[in-house]
Amino acid sequence: MPTAPLLPPTTPPDPRSHLTPTARIWLDASAARIADRPTAIRALFPAARRCCGQASLDEHWTTDEAVRAALLTALPLRGQALADEVAGLYRHGDPAEQRAILRSLQLLPAADQDPFRDLALTLIREALRGNDTSVVEAALGPYTAAHLPTDEFRQAVLKCVFVDIPLSRVTGLDRRADEELARMLADFAHERIAAGREVPQDVWPLVRPHHDIADTLAARARALAPTRPEAATRALAALGAAVPQEES
Repeated sequence: MPTAPLLPPTTPPDPRSHLTPTARIWLDASAARIADRPTAIRALFPAARRCCGQASLDEHWTTDEAVRAALLTALPLRGQALADEVAGLYRHGDPAEQRAILRSLQLLPAADQDPFRDLALTLIREALRGNDTSVVEAALGPYTAAHLPTDEFRQAVLKCVFVDIPLSRVTGLDRRADEELARMLADFAHERIAAGREVPQDVWPLVRPHHDIADTLAARARALAPTRPEAATRALAALGAAVPQEES
């Protein structure tokens, strides 16, 4: 299985140590305002980037995303009220605001209980249907790994290979990859080989452990060798399979 050293942590880094004194004052005051009057988040959430910046904190979180996570966790709401407020922020937000919400889902109170779970899965599904790869990637975090149904999780992984999102960015892939996903990825690889195209390297570690699927794909690659020699040879090498010898 592939390793995933860059998977997003369960909680974002604390942005305060990276903020200017003025930005820290803004964040603390904003969180207090939201705790006192939850609807204040509607104006403060979009202002996070302008007031706090967007520097990278680690491989996954930017300053504005971590600040927005702090604003979300300041909401004193629960249940349907929390779901409604988060839904409004997401639907009226730009991609940066949507990424922050998707990355923060698991941080919110009772995130694994209805009605919030229903909303969270709806937002994840909307993100996965979209074309913004940064939003798609943000949707594939810890909440999705824990709650998205298996068939939808497989389709999300397949979308990643189609749009060139590295599979190391998919949280929980090491736990949720199964034989059916390997079969789907093998079919994808066969289509790429038949077209003479490269297969993303992170596909192979998910296919190789399933020997019957890998052997079938190797046989299909050998059959394509006369017309797609380079693509077939690359695939066979990645599978650790014998490469057919050219006839003299």
